[in-house]
Amino acid sequence: MDTVAFGENGIEFIDQTLLPKELSVKTCTTIPCLIEAIQALRIRGAPALGAAGAFGVALSARAHSKEKADSFLKAVTDDANDIANARPTAVNLQWGVAEQMKLVDPSNSAEETVRLLEDNAQRIAKEDIENNKRIGDYGSSLISKGDGILTHCNAGALACVGYGTALGVIRSAHAEGKDIHVYVDETRPLCQGSRLTAWEMYTENIPATLITDNMAGSLMASGKIQKIVVGADRITACGDVANKIGTYAVAVLARYHDIPFYVAAPVSTIDFSIVSGSEIPIEQRAKEEITFWQGMQNAPEGIDVYNPAFDVTPSSLVSAIITEKGIVLPPYAENLLKVKP
Repeated sequence: MDTVAFGENGIEFIDQTLLPKELSVKTCTTIPCLIEAIQALRIRGAPALGAAGAFGVALSARAHSKEKADSFLKAVTDDANDIANARPTAVNLQWGVAEQMKLVDPSNSAEETVRLLEDNAQRIAKEDIENNKRIGDYGSSLISKGDGILTHCNAGALACVGYGTALGVIRSAHAEGKDIHVYVDETRPLCQGSRLTAWEMYTENIPATLITDNMAGSLMASGKIQKIVVGADRITACGDVANKIGTYAVAVLARYHDIPFYVAAPVSTIDFSIVSGSEIPIEQRAKEEITFWQGMQNAPEGIDVYNPAFDVTPSSLVSAIITEKGIVLPPYAENLLKVKP
């Protein structure tokens, strides 16, 4: 099934907190349930959050469709704001909500609004998979036969409605018989690499090796890594990239070892309203994500904790940005405009 989907019973999604031990599909029938799923990372990944945001607005409209016009509009607007603010860094969540709110017109009946929102949400989900396959095809052109490819966090089918962005590039290269080998950063502290990316690679029989985050530099030095491909949660108009914490360190290592560092993301991840990465809001996560692991305390009680979910890689370290509209090369401030909607 798709990572996140919208049906008669509500928003269905793969609960990513249970992987790799259990593949479980959950359903949210209320907005508080959806917001909890987003904040708890049951639904995660920028493109998946875009679809979830769109589904959420449709779910809200469906739930309030029997109310009077003013109450209906207020309830949907309030829910939309709550969904958009559930996580601050991934711009696709706000984008998915905004795409839906364009259709909320007081001149339409509630029933017509529900129909428009449900249809548009399904369009967004369908286009996510199509866009990711195009990203994969464009990105595969940058991959050579026999490449060792390092990826950080999870930018695969689980981070999208399907197929994936960074892992979409890997899937396409593998399907073309390029004999690649993937090196998967575990991606502390929540191990999206070891839990999710490794699971995707293993289940699809794509050759892969799991490593801890602090092994990446030594692998680059040994010549095992020829390309690096990561996803993104927000890209600025000048090409600065917010992605899972640790991405910046990988990019610095890549520059030192003269290894191409590629970012794969749909155009909806580009925030043309901001120029500098310093303007990107960085989500701070709970200290327990570091001080505990699977219920076991692994740090002294009371220790001070710094736990940002993301960091920013400056555009100067990015070799290319792979989108569904093509490969964008520096200078990004000029060339990203060519793919702007």
